[in-house]
Amino acid sequence: AQFFINRPIFAWVIALFILVMGGVAITQLPIAQYPPVAPPSIVISAAYPGASARTLEDSVISVIEREMNGSPGLIYMESTSQANGTGSITLSFESGTNPDLAQVDVQNRLARATPRLPSSVTQQGVRVDKASSNFLLFAILSSDDPNFDPVALGDYAARTVLPELQRLPGVGQVQLFGTERAMRIWIDPAKLVGYNLSMADVTTAIRAQNAQVSAGTIGDLPNVDSQKIFATVVVNGQLGTPEQFGNVVLRANTDGSTVRLRDVARVGLGAEGYATAARLNGKPSTGIGVQLSPTGNALATAKAVRTRMEELSRFFPSGVQWAIPYDSSRFIDISIRQVAVTLLEAVALVFLVMFLFLQNIRYTIIPTIVVPVSLMGTFAVLLAMGFSINVLTMFGMVLVIGIVVDDAIVVVENVERIMSEEGLPPLAATRKAMGQISGAIVGVTVVLISVFVPLAFFAGSVGNIYRQFSAVMVTAIAFSAFLALSLTPALCATLLKPVEAGHHHAKGGFFGWFNRSFSRTTKGYESLVARILRRAPRYLIIYAAIIAAVVVLYTRLPTSFLPAEDQGYIMVSVQLPPGATQNRTLDVMEKVEGFVLKQPEVQSMVSVLGFSFSGSGQNAALAFVTLKDWSERIGAGSSAQGLAGRVFGAMFPESPCIREPSFTPPIPELGSAAGFSFRLQDRAGLGHDAL
Repeated sequence: AQFFINRPIFAWVIALFILVMGGVAITQLPIAQYPPVAPPSIVISAAYPGASARTLEDSVISVIEREMNGSPGLIYMESTSQANGTGSITLSFESGTNPDLAQVDVQNRLARATPRLPSSVTQQGVRVDKASSNFLLFAILSSDDPNFDPVALGDYAARTVLPELQRLPGVGQVQLFGTERAMRIWIDPAKLVGYNLSMADVTTAIRAQNAQVSAGTIGDLPNVDSQKIFATVVVNGQLGTPEQFGNVVLRANTDGSTVRLRDVARVGLGAEGYATAARLNGKPSTGIGVQLSPTGNALATAKAVRTRMEELSRFFPSGVQWAIPYDSSRFIDISIRQVAVTLLEAVALVFLVMFLFLQNIRYTIIPTIVVPVSLMGTFAVLLAMGFSINVLTMFGMVLVIGIVVDDAIVVVENVERIMSEEGLPPLAATRKAMGQISGAIVGVTVVLISVFVPLAFFAGSVGNIYRQFSAVMVTAIAFSAFLALSLTPALCATLLKPVEAGHHHAKGGFFGWFNRSFSRTTKGYESLVARILRRAPRYLIIYAAIIAAVVVLYTRLPTSFLPAEDQGYIMVSVQLPPGATQNRTLDVMEKVEGFVLKQPEVQSMVSVLGFSFSGSGQNAALAFVTLKDWSERIGAGSSAQGLAGRVFGAMFPESPCIREPSFTPPIPELGSAAGFSFRLQDRAGLGHDAL
């Protein structure tokens, strides 16, 4: 401390350096709602067209699963085989595992399983991605032009929009809820039998006659001296129109006649797939679901997607509009803003309380300066440790504000006491004061830090939650102690004014009334404590009863991982009995849309047919319902929980469908909905039928 008392400018330089480092760190730190809690996961996706779920599991999923065993850091894996021939394997790794290295290891192990997979699966390709399971946002393309039906919109989105979004930093996966265009060949089985042909003959003929071939060159080396022209021969082997496909020869007869594809089939441009379809507020459209990467910044990624969509919209065909009706980052932004406002309010309250008791603007400013310097230093350390700005780190800063000023207040009060009692000038009083309390400041700091350090060593998801909170508390307290030994004494020696010995700052007016009232309160408290001490056994019994009541109430309080919050949207999952067609699912979804869109809290609704977090197929559908701003939803029952209850009450009586409205969990990475997920395992190996 004596070093900085003699060099106050150097103390200011260090403080300004900390402020600059913190300001730079704020611009670089990612922003999230919570720290990364869920273990990193890798998703393997495969498609086996035409295969049943059991066939897909036996010939594809189980083959890949066997190769994944033994991957470094692998905790468990979960696979899903759908009835539409698609399946996925989700590999969950231990917390702290590098997802990039895990993805490389998974790809290497997948290469060993690829030769044993069916040829149609390898032709379709097996994807390995690292992404969160929940959707960050939905971008919707729609059009009032009848020429742009959902198939045309899906084809345009797949060719021009999806590649642009996939290149954005922070984007894990981009999923199209629509379809591209494709050449559809609808075979007439009766005609096929009449011509004595089989499906194998059709596929063989198309594969042979729809191929890009290298026809060679004319005049290539070595050539004769008289050769003057060189050219590449181009053969139009790749077919591109329905007429060209219709002319494919299936069989040439000995009499010169031929059987062509158009003789046994109807050929035309259609959709590549009909498995999924998106709707916006009850109208057909094309949806683009964006999933966040494990290391992505939710706010920055959502902003980048909106910016890129705005840039692309300038080149959209006439009549095509885009919208982002569902954006989960909206709640993150509001949460961080609210905590930031609370942080500013806490700083203001600390300043007012210190001014109320110190009753001198100079004495108040010195401890107040410590607050922004300590917090900025904490931001710099968070960036160095790879953490983020989230609700827990900001909460830690709100909590630590009242602690970081303690050391500075102790310094200021001790300097003021010495000046008042001994009449020393500020410089000499500061030297003497720091000689008395430097050890106490260090001791108090070590004790406070030792309280919060153990939180950083919790394991699992709890450790991930508390680690960043602990880092904020420890770092801010350490900075406050350093500043109490450097900047605060330098400020006391230069900013405080001399005080005459024996001057006790007698005040009049409001401060005089406050001092007298506080003195009376202090004396009353002292007399109360004296009476308690004379009857110690009686009050010890009362204290024990209070402790017993606390224990009883603690054991009866309900427990939860994190409190459920109204994040501004709910999900509605629709599932019909097995075998139900998409037409039946659409009828049910239209009823759900008709009820939900009439609710005053609802802003928009995105529905996806053929997809759900509980399974995909014609009998499944999922809807994302975005609610209006929280300020517009006032009154009982206007929350997300209240709306989910009303939807459940209105839709549940209709059977045999399952309509399950749910609000989002506090941490989306841990699941798609609040509550529990159960898995029933076939430990005896009896098979799916017995299960």
